[in-house]
Amino acid sequence: MNLTLDKRKKIFDKVCRLVETKHFNPAMNGVDWNALVQSRRDRILACDGAEAFEKEVHKLVAELKTSHTGFRHAGMRNIPARHAINATLQRFAVNGTERWMFQDVHRGGPAYLAGIRPGDLLLGTGEREIRPPEDLTFSAGGSAELAIEPLHGDVEWVKLRLPMPKSKKHPVTAPEAVHAEMLTDQIGLLKVAMFPGAIGIDVAKDIDRGIAALNGCSRLIVDLRGNTGGGIGGLRLMSYLTPGKLEVGYSLTRKRRERGYRREELTRFGRIPSRKGTLFWLAARYALVDKSILVVTEGLGPRRFHGHVVLMVNEHTASAGEMVAAFAEENNLATIVGTKTPGRLLSGGAFKVGHGYILGLPVAGYLTWQGRMLENNGIIPRVSVELSREALREGRDTQLEKAVEIVKSF
Repeated sequence: MNLTLDKRKKIFDKVCRLVETKHFNPAMNGVDWNALVQSRRDRILACDGAEAFEKEVHKLVAELKTSHTGFRHAGMRNIPARHAINATLQRFAVNGTERWMFQDVHRGGPAYLAGIRPGDLLLGTGEREIRPPEDLTFSAGGSAELAIEPLHGDVEWVKLRLPMPKSKKHPVTAPEAVHAEMLTDQIGLLKVAMFPGAIGIDVAKDIDRGIAALNGCSRLIVDLRGNTGGGIGGLRLMSYLTPGKLEVGYSLTRKRRERGYRREELTRFGRIPSRKGTLFWLAARYALVDKSILVVTEGLGPRRFHGHVVLMVNEHTASAGEMVAAFAEENNLATIVGTKTPGRLLSGGAFKVGHGYILGLPVAGYLTWQGRMLENNGIIPRVSVELSREALREGRDTQLEKAVEIVKSF
């Protein structure tokens, strides 16, 4: 694609205006946006080629250090592994250098279906070697070949088939969102990979079915490792952790933050509808009010496992996954196990800026009921446990082992 200087100027200027007017708070991490723009403007506009221009604009907005912030072309390229193939990676030291190790590989996703499992090492893609800090990204549709060193066996080439995401603005591939199984006669495991859907009707039903499948369990382990977040479907999971109605936290728009507010007076959301036909009523109800919303659990009644819950998180548990973990932590509803979460908990929006480019920006903040802003702070587990590749080689999950040990001690 040919981007003339005039086109680059128009795109760049629109990006700058949108950050100034739509971003929840451009200065929240001490960034002087106007000074940053002036220092980078000439270099960005001088970029020779669309790819270089896209890369430099993305680097510029990334300086804001906020989640849901980025600049890309809508051509479905450069999609991170966590969204494209439903797998996360962590740095792993091997033979005096670093490699990427697959960490969370969600059931039903392209990586899982191709046979990739946690602990496998990524060596490269196509004819190119990949090492940290270079990210693994994909183009939607078609297929990709990865060189993998599995936990057991020699290096092999794995072919992944990449589905086309439903949305160009939010190119996310949905894996099996919920998986439930009994680990022992008393301990149930509920793994939630993401909360797809803005209102979360389908994932709420999946969670219902998962809890029903664990009928009778007196102890529950909730696995949110690698959970990429999503919509408000996490409310159903939070509602299963406590019998009554409890305030969870609230979203806060820029306009409401600037003019002032009382959290108790915010519009309340406390029930995920059971039918999609109800969405029209919801849209009408919230259409004319500020999008600052107070979230309250649904009041689903007592469960045998209440007071005997462990919740697992890691550095890839983000967004709505962090909302669930923070709620459980603040109300002493679960013991948090794993590694610190990244602190990516702003509500994102996508804006068209011309010539096929999209700017992602956070348009609302989120605070817990106790007033904690989780963005860039994350959640520190009560019990810190790293994932060990050596243990995985032996068929053991060190984080799950610790969760089972703790839940048995209740």
